[in-house]
Parts: sequence; C-alpha cells; structure tokens
Amino acid sequence: MSNFDDQRLTDEEAFALTLITSRQTILPKRLVTPGPSDEQVTALFKAAASAPDHGTMTPWRFVLVPQARRADLGEVFAQALHDRDQLATDLQINQARDKAFRAPFLALAIARLGEDESGIDLLERMVSVGAAIQNILLCAHAMGFGSSLTSGQAMRFPALRHLFKLAEGEQAVCFVNVGTVSQARAARIRPDMATFVSSL
Repeated sequence: MSNFDDQRLTDEEAFALTLITSRQTILPKRLVTPGPSDEQVTALFKAAASAPDHGTMTPWRFVLVPQARRADLGEVFAQALHDRDQLATDLQINQARDKAFRAPFLALAIARLGEDESGIDLLERMVSVGAAIQNILLCAHAMGFGSSLTSGQAMRFPALRHLFKLAEGEQAVCFVNVGTVSQARAARIRPDMATFVSSL
C-alpha cells in the first residue's frame, strides 16, 4: 500500500504501518545517551517475548552488556581482530575495542538452536529469533530511540562464547544497539512490492 493516509485504515492500523515503515538503521556511533530507562528496557524485552514461537520453545535469549562490562567486550573485539589479522595496526585494534562503548543500550541476541525432538524446523525457530529481535527494534522506535544490529567475525570467536557463557547449541546472532539519535539519516529506499511478491 503506497498511501499511508488511506482512509480505509483505522488509526491503530495507520500508526502500526507508519511505525514499521519509518524504522531505519542508525549506526551505533550515532546512538548516544540517554538510552532506555529500566522500565523501557523491560518493555523492550516484553516486546521480544511476544514474537511468534511455535511450540513455545523460546529459541532465543538476550544478554545485556552494562557499561561496567563494556571493557571486557572491547578486549574480546580487539583480540578477535588480532587473531584473524596478525598485521592489524594498533589503530585498527583500538577501533575494534571502541565498538563496545558506543550505544548506551547493548545486548547480545543468542539463538538457542540445540538438539530438539519437537520436530519444529530449524528455520522456523530462526524466524522466531528474528521476530523477537525485530520486536525490540520496533518497540525502541516507538519510544523515540534509534537502533541497529551489528555482527561480524567476532561473533564466532571462542572468547566471545566464553564471555557470554554460550551453551552447546547456542549461537551468537547479533548485537542490538539502542540509543538517542545524534544524527538523523535520509530514509532508505524500500524495495517495491512487485519485486518480492507474486501470486501462486
């Protein structure tokens, strides 16, 4: 639907559509304080808990990274870069370390995809993981915050698994970053519906 002001939409429908279509990715370096309050953080995770979850398996969990532990994460980022690139400069290693200190709200999204006898397909469980993450992003947007997802090769680094106490069958998916937008960006052009929708 191209006209967001279509009179056939109820106010609630129009709000939901505008909320979803106006969300955009804001890089962590452009996310500053203040971040979400404790009450708002609780609301973000309540939104995550509302994701579709066939079999009520909760195939996801989140680990908050408070400011007091950002240095620990920064060292993991720095070591991960050093281990995969022995020629990385001190500047590059420090830049990798600094990534842990950007957005005021930072949480690791973890997929819980270990052995399961329910018969629910792995891809369906991953859809649930993605829906939980998207619910957080949309809820943060509704609160007036910017947000983004970040990942990279460090997600597979053993020291990161150790820091976040990932169990067998768990996989780090991405970091969720939320904060106040310091610099807005132009809206991204969305793909036209005709390019991804067809009829059987």
